[in-house]
Amino acid sequence: MQTPSDQQDRHDYPSHWEADVVLRDGGTARIRPITAEDADRLVSFYEQVSDESKYYRFFAPYPRLSAKDVHRFTHHDQVDRVGLAATVGGEFIATVRYDRIDERGMAASAPADEAEVAFLVQDAHQGRGVASTLLEHIAAVARERGIRRFAAEVLPANTKMIKVFTDAGYQQKRSFEDGVVRLEFDLEPTDRSLAVQRAREQRAEGRSVQRLLTPGSVAVIGVGRAPGGVGRSVLNNLQESGYTGRLYAVNSAFVEGDQGGADIDGVPAHRSVADIEEPVDLAVISVPADRVPQAVAECGERGVRGLVVLSAGYAESGGEGRERQRELVRQARSYGMRIIGPNAFGVINTSPETRLNASLAPQSPARGRIGLFTQSGAIGIALLSGLHRRGAGLSTFVGSGNRADVSGNDLLQYWFEDPDTDVTLMYLETIGNPRKFTRLARRSATTKPLVVVQGARHSGIAPTGHAVQATRLPHATVSALLRQAGVIRVDTVTEMVDAGLLLAGQPLPSGPRVAILGNSESLGLLTYDACVADGLRPQRPRDLTTGATPADFRTALTEALSGDGCDAVIVNAIPWVGEDGATTDPETLATELRAAAAGCPAKPVAVVHVELGGLAEALAAATSTGPDAPTPPTGREPEAPGHAEAPAAAELTAPETRTPQPPAPDQYRIPAYPAAERAVRALSEAVKYAQWRREAAEPGRVHEYDDIDEHGAAARIEELLAADGDPRGLTLVPADAHELLGRYGIHVRQALPAPDPDAAAEAARTIGYPVALKTTAPHLRHRADLGGVRLDLADEEQLRRAYQELTDAFGKPAELRPVVQGMVPRGVDTVVRAVIDPAAGAVLSFGLAGAASELLGDTAHRLVPVTDREAGSLIRSIRTAPLLFGWRGSAPVDTPALEELLQRVSRLVDDHPEVVGVSLEPVVVAQRGLSVLDASVRLAPPPARDDLGPRTLPGY
Repeated sequence: MQTPSDQQDRHDYPSHWEADVVLRDGGTARIRPITAEDADRLVSFYEQVSDESKYYRFFAPYPRLSAKDVHRFTHHDQVDRVGLAATVGGEFIATVRYDRIDERGMAASAPADEAEVAFLVQDAHQGRGVASTLLEHIAAVARERGIRRFAAEVLPANTKMIKVFTDAGYQQKRSFEDGVVRLEFDLEPTDRSLAVQRAREQRAEGRSVQRLLTPGSVAVIGVGRAPGGVGRSVLNNLQESGYTGRLYAVNSAFVEGDQGGADIDGVPAHRSVADIEEPVDLAVISVPADRVPQAVAECGERGVRGLVVLSAGYAESGGEGRERQRELVRQARSYGMRIIGPNAFGVINTSPETRLNASLAPQSPARGRIGLFTQSGAIGIALLSGLHRRGAGLSTFVGSGNRADVSGNDLLQYWFEDPDTDVTLMYLETIGNPRKFTRLARRSATTKPLVVVQGARHSGIAPTGHAVQATRLPHATVSALLRQAGVIRVDTVTEMVDAGLLLAGQPLPSGPRVAILGNSESLGLLTYDACVADGLRPQRPRDLTTGATPADFRTALTEALSGDGCDAVIVNAIPWVGEDGATTDPETLATELRAAAAGCPAKPVAVVHVELGGLAEALAAATSTGPDAPTPPTGREPEAPGHAEAPAAAELTAPETRTPQPPAPDQYRIPAYPAAERAVRALSEAVKYAQWRREAAEPGRVHEYDDIDEHGAAARIEELLAADGDPRGLTLVPADAHELLGRYGIHVRQALPAPDPDAAAEAARTIGYPVALKTTAPHLRHRADLGGVRLDLADEEQLRRAYQELTDAFGKPAELRPVVQGMVPRGVDTVVRAVIDPAAGAVLSFGLAGAASELLGDTAHRLVPVTDREAGSLIRSIRTAPLLFGWRGSAPVDTPALEELLQRVSRLVDDHPEVVGVSLEPVVVAQRGLSVLDASVRLAPPPARDDLGPRTLPGY
């Protein structure tokens, strides 16, 4: 794109204002600054706007723009006058501009902080949410340029534009004078405006996925007339799945070179998408990479809504392919299309209204309640096959390949409101936007279980096709943060399927108590041991003996489910031979077990079977609860069905805060497992998830502390950063770090430097005996086990002797940098840290000092801000937590004081994004109170936040 050439422009072209966005109907548009080179586009755009819309914009008949108008609307200084355009196919569909004004409403320049804003949207694109999206982006630009308030004058009859402003969620005031409505509103984001923005984001992104999964017509591009090949395979799969829409085959060669027919297996064949007379909603592209651009251009010109690109040869093939992938996304979005792929495996939707299998999966999965997303074709094949073998069905499936555009975040937005999906399973090799993923996962998990396997978690090597922002956090930390968001994090795809089967067909357990019954005593004991190992509370196994009949199983299961002593039941079954010589009949056993479970549907049931072929399939068969049967509450609490546009009032409530509707499933399946450990692991994950969901209903609150000096801390941080001047930031000297922490009520024990024995003695007299002598050299810091710390020095003689011993053992004082510090009450040494990760956000960590956290990795993590409940759970979630609560007769320490410290550190980091690192080590927690013995703080210019700005699609 060219840059403005007019001499009035005071700033270079602001390319960072460019963005791709998803509109309300699921289509995309490009937002960019208007430049002097856009004169012809502006004139063409204005000619397509109705007279009524022009009247609303200029308050008078204005049939055409004069040359002076065109110059004014295309020449901006990018500071006091800014114009943005929304484009599709390179042409304008809407514009917005602001002009800085003074308190009299006259044109002004900085530092005036108010601007007048006005929109114009082409009539054919009104109702798509273009104006509200442009408002978000022009507001972000204005804030960047020092503007804090917008004013807009609107005719009373222009109700659509008034609604854009009033529904935005900003604090505003409204007046009426001289027949014009004047709206004024502050641009500072509020909880309400952020909630509106995220609600619109959810509906738009969910709708964009829905358009891909529920097409009324599909064109497969790259279909050969001869059997075989990717395109032909997809076409056959679409036919065999019973796709309900219109289907077309496209290949630029086969019709021209073969006059023998205009169809393939009954599917109309065309040389180009442009030759198809009816509308095409989805195109599946399977041509070589060098021919994809032409296919995309033809689809864009034809008005195709979305693409599934199966073609390989993109970022997975190296640098040239990576650039080819960027251009693919750029080209598709320019036409308003979204892409699954490239190098994709395809999409499946088992809905009876759609029956779509536009994938390379040779067999369409059965109808079910599981949504599946995978970035890997190989893993997709394995998951689809595994679910099919165990009788599980899917609602929808997306194999995204390189996921250059549509990602797991988009699928979470879709599944959040999809009435056909109860459980979501995701295989992720990369998480492109961890902040957003965590936010969406938390919202989703409050109503539907989300099970995730993350590949390449230890190698740290992302697949070559995935260009994403990397996180510096260890995998264990990322895993902990996902669990905090309610994600069921498992290590293997087998565990993911196991958990998904249980959650899709069974209610959530209300607790960890497990009843065990079956016809094998040994298998019962193995199940008991597995329950103990996974933190469950098993009852003594009930042995029905090998002579038990299916009726005996039903009686025992009914008794277990009806009693008050358990929250879940695991049934073990091995082959048997009855007294009458009858052998195992899996169908009969399955019937009896399902009858017992359906009679008491409030508790989950899982079956462990050994060499009982056919039992898993029989148990997985759908069982209608019937009109009089009680409704089994599954792990899902669905939203109101559908993806239709919500009423305007709903935009004022964030999706995260909606109240789930009562569940109404009509099928009940019992999952079966070939090993006790697998059944127990799945049940354990369900128990932990159910506990998280109960806690999520009461997340606690972020405390306000009267002694926090937020404004003073902000001023001091600004002063320190300005004095340093290094854009990489700085680590504060101890005095400055302690002062800043003190403004948040975090007080560090005084430590005086001791460069020689006399200075140490003087420091001790100042502090008062007893004292500690410590080295602060990095290799000895906080290492009492190495002898770098001497405690309880009662007088000067002991102090001087300790000083001599330290220097004899470790070197000169200049190298050791010793300090003297007063003794504090005995307690448990802990570590509190906070760090800002550019991808994941602010993370608060806690552990015990020394080997527990450093060697064994026993550290717990939470995202900032931390509530009072989360601070308590953070302390209790480390494995060594019993040491804080009176382990083996020791005195419990003051955990409430520790929880308060964690919340104060969380507040500091949350209030001031310039605080990019805090380390308090050690924090000695005594029976009463605690002492922070050392602290460090790092400041840096605040990192960019991609979750607080206007809605935008990831860059390419």
